[in-house]
Amino acid sequence: MPRLASKKLVASGEDMSAIEQPVTAAAGARIEPLVADLYQKSNAEEFGLTAEQFAAILEQIASRCAPANSQKQREEFCTHLHVEDLVLTRMCAAGHEHAWEVFMVRFRGKLYDVARQITREDSAGRELADSVYAELYGTKTRDGERVSKLNSYSGRGSLDGWLRTVLAQEYVNRYRRQRKLVSLDEESEEGTQYAAAEPEPMTPLDTRLGRATDDALQALSPEDRFVLASYFLDQRTLAQIARALSVHESTISRKVEKITKGLRKQILKNLMKQGMSRRQSEEAITADVRDLTLNIRASLAQDSVVATFSEKGAKAGEGGS
Repeated sequence: MPRLASKKLVASGEDMSAIEQPVTAAAGARIEPLVADLYQKSNAEEFGLTAEQFAAILEQIASRCAPANSQKQREEFCTHLHVEDLVLTRMCAAGHEHAWEVFMVRFRGKLYDVARQITREDSAGRELADSVYAELYGTKTRDGERVSKLNSYSGRGSLDGWLRTVLAQEYVNRYRRQRKLVSLDEESEEGTQYAAAEPEPMTPLDTRLGRATDDALQALSPEDRFVLASYFLDQRTLAQIARALSVHESTISRKVEKITKGLRKQILKNLMKQGMSRRQSEEAITADVRDLTLNIRASLAQDSVVATFSEKGAKAGEGGS
């Protein structure tokens, strides 16, 4: 496979620099036997994307999502990718007009429908869908280049399911910005429901992510592990956790946010200690936790947690006598 590092990728008159990736002959050889078949399945020719450019995209995704895997595992990884959706998103992110026409036909209506399901109100749903669409299209620029959220789609699951997740996450982010000290539990208890992402096919992940996550979880204090396990695994409300710890609900809300932010930073540090670059670490951490082979509950449910809160309960009882 020829070296593509110095070659400007241009298709149908559009700037394709957004999907340009340096690929050496040695790197490309890892997936070259699969390129022809996957290239045909991807409909890349419809958008003027060459087989070499398509191979560069595959190598980018394989390097990002499965950098520590063997050649055979990387080839297996590529066979599970939704290559048609992957090509469409990369071409849209690069500003290809025909790709956007295809995207609009396939997904614009679905975006509005899902957004209305999430918000339960037509105008709010339309506003949510439009704001996500703007992120997908790329209304912001960085270093003179348009930044499209579609570049973060890896092809590991269906584009339809990924878009549902993006919409749901944006709604949650908006809610949290508006009510920083109030959890979503209140609305949940009132019957509000949020669209769940469709289950995605599982594909191999870098094993370093599991190790980094496990180490970060076990480094937490017993109290922090208790809060995380109660909130994310046992589905307890903030109010229930607050009563267990004899603190205000807003205190737990802030604590959950602080722990999760700190946990993310620690996982990034652990990944970089294992040889990943900062960029690789940040991309790896976007993986769906359901794809990890790590037993999260086992990492959080330590004996020290029970002991710690038993002692607290005893002390509370002594104080009340």
